[in-house]
Amino acid sequence: MNTILIVDDNPDILDALDLLLSIHNYKVISAATVKEALLSVSRQKIDLVIQDMNFSEGTTSGEEGTQLFYAMKELNPSLPIIIITAWSQLETAITLIKSGAADYLPKPWDDQKLLATISEHIAVAAKPVPTTALIYQSKEMAELIFTATKVAAAEINVLITGPNGSGKEKLADFIHQKSARVDAPFIKVNMGAIPQELMEAELFGAEKGAFTGANQARAGRFEAADGGTLFLDEIGNLSLSGQMKLLRVLQTGEFERLGSNVTQKVDVRVVSATNANLLIDIKSGAFREDLYYRLNGMELSILPLNKRKGDILALAKHFIGEDYKFTKEAEQFLLQHNWPGNVRELENTCKRALIFSENGLVTLTSLSGQEQSAVLSEKEHIFSVLEKHDWVIAHAAQELGLSRQTLYRRIEKFNLIRGE
Repeated sequence: MNTILIVDDNPDILDALDLLLSIHNYKVISAATVKEALLSVSRQKIDLVIQDMNFSEGTTSGEEGTQLFYAMKELNPSLPIIIITAWSQLETAITLIKSGAADYLPKPWDDQKLLATISEHIAVAAKPVPTTALIYQSKEMAELIFTATKVAAAEINVLITGPNGSGKEKLADFIHQKSARVDAPFIKVNMGAIPQELMEAELFGAEKGAFTGANQARAGRFEAADGGTLFLDEIGNLSLSGQMKLLRVLQTGEFERLGSNVTQKVDVRVVSATNANLLIDIKSGAFREDLYYRLNGMELSILPLNKRKGDILALAKHFIGEDYKFTKEAEQFLLQHNWPGNVRELENTCKRALIFSENGLVTLTSLSGQEQSAVLSEKEHIFSVLEKHDWVIAHAAQELGLSRQTLYRRIEKFNLIRGE
């Protein structure tokens, strides 16, 4: 039986939808406030949400509904959300459609159209999610994947180490998919992209008014991942205060939101990743030794690409697709290059090469290109990645396989300006 969450402050609407959906064999959960809705989404499996746009008496702006929509999407990006709105808020509803809402229906709604819309989007959401494809040919990666498969079946925490761009997040995906928690949430947090002052709120949640800008209660990533897996990328960036709270959760499964004295308990498996040497950080006092051993139930270390050359051509052929082939000279170039940016650099190089390829062949010239064309394509590629991530430098740098400092220098070098 599929579970539908209805969010509306009008009890008559809640009752009407409850009756309609119940007789069509749906389990219904009702919420009259934003807080109730977020708790429902973060604590249990919801297959679809039907939400109003206003929840406080006298409000008509739709701002509350917009905030709730984005908060629920943050907790569960694949959650289908149907907006039910007055005609006066039609423009807002259409904006949310562009941001990923499943559909919108005006009040009063048509029962048959609503039921058809629900059935359609639940069916789409229920389709199997493609599993992460790990492309490798080297003995080193074969051994690592064998170990990762064994570890995935266990309930221990995992620490993945390796240089930037080597595929740590892909391996974390693989571990979750091979675990007993595969049907539970898999929540990712890039610790390097979150300001330190917001890190604890991001992980553990916050009550309304807990800090400046906390205009409503919000669930943290641990609540969202309850029953599943939480991936903490760049774990070495967590502050000592955050490390202490994380240690407590790993030891007891308990935590409190910022601004709350109510203790919550979760069941979460933590997979973390870092490109730093945490043992050195422990000696310098930057990382807690007890936390290190809690995170490191098993360490899986990914070698840099130049230390597993057997994977280079397999990955490169995957990146260019079946419609293209490398010439022998191009393959030699790929094998001889040092790949300081690892798999991410190889992927970007292959994508740029396709721009200069003809007749289905990726040649040495395609890979190296004319100097001016290569600079132009690099400029265009960096700009497109920045635009894709709304100019969040940490996210763009990660995709490009660059440090944030290097990316800032490239932005200055190419005179890149947001929105141009």
